[in-house]
Amino acid sequence: MHFSLFYFADGRGEGRDQYRLLLDGARFADTHGFHAVWTPERHFHEFGGLYPNPAVTGAALATMTEHVAIRAGSVVGPLHHPVRIAEEWSVVDNLSDGRVGLSFAPGWHANDFVLRPDNYADRRRLLIETIETVRTLWHRDSVELPDGEGTAVQVRSYPAPVQADLPIWLTSAGSPDTFRQAGELGLGLLTHLLGQDPDDLAKKIALYREALPATTRGAAGNVVLMLHTFLGTNREQVRETVRKPFSDYIRSSLGLIMKAAGDILPGVDPNELDEDDLQFLVDRSFDRYFETSGLFGTVEDGLRTLDGLAALGVDEVACLIDFGVDPDEVLAALHHLDELKNAWQARGATA
Repeated sequence: MHFSLFYFADGRGEGRDQYRLLLDGARFADTHGFHAVWTPERHFHEFGGLYPNPAVTGAALATMTEHVAIRAGSVVGPLHHPVRIAEEWSVVDNLSDGRVGLSFAPGWHANDFVLRPDNYADRRRLLIETIETVRTLWHRDSVELPDGEGTAVQVRSYPAPVQADLPIWLTSAGSPDTFRQAGELGLGLLTHLLGQDPDDLAKKIALYREALPATTRGAAGNVVLMLHTFLGTNREQVRETVRKPFSDYIRSSLGLIMKAAGDILPGVDPNELDEDDLQFLVDRSFDRYFETSGLFGTVEDGLRTLDGLAALGVDEVACLIDFGVDPDEVLAALHHLDELKNAWQARGATA
């Protein structure tokens, strides 16, 4: 099982200081044998708003790291022209000497589609077309597209990438159809535990693997699970450290979380809840995340969690670390995550 860092949410300070956790965390990951650093694409919301374009953050990381893979988690394909995706990420592939990988998502928040409103209704079909076009351009083949006068022309993107094949994942919020589709397309799979319990996830991973072609390459067969993560030396101390920032994080993003995970309270609009009911919902969500849907506690707790994830068929844990805990505390806690990684890998080597 591989260990990566994942960023999505919180920024502290102003200017460059907002990205200190991203930059210093990436340096740590690069020098301590972590597998990848993932940054997302988010628009028009403080929840993830530091990351409107993963190609930009990826380019920054490419110039300051040497080993760790640089990945998008995710590119919202229908918001962009596929040529621009191929061009931008080929630049990052060159800057990183061939370390990029992309997870694609169709997008699910209607507000994001102010960037390309005509694509919202048909976003799932357009996503697959975008992936195929990016793959074609990455392989140095040309594609036919209309120019400014409506004339069909052949175009080929530049610069040429370093990697012959672009590692690609498909992001799924939990739909079995998306799991199956990722397998049929020969893509990797990026998912999370919003709206999914471990038993559900195991069944969906089985669907994914059954759908994979007999011959696969690149990211195909690679299941990445994003988990909110904070480790320490005492489980209850960790709980108290993360309780307020993580509860604030849940509260600030509750509408988005409930849209992605309808099982928390189906049919409930958080904007219509009074303060007591809202706090109950936040507390309930915190307990669920801490106990069953995150990587929290001690190294020993983490090993037990990893045992369960390995049984589900997870290949990589993408540790989301920027959910509101003070950056200095998060960076200090990365040493415990490194200890967990080393203990897990040593145990596997012994076995």
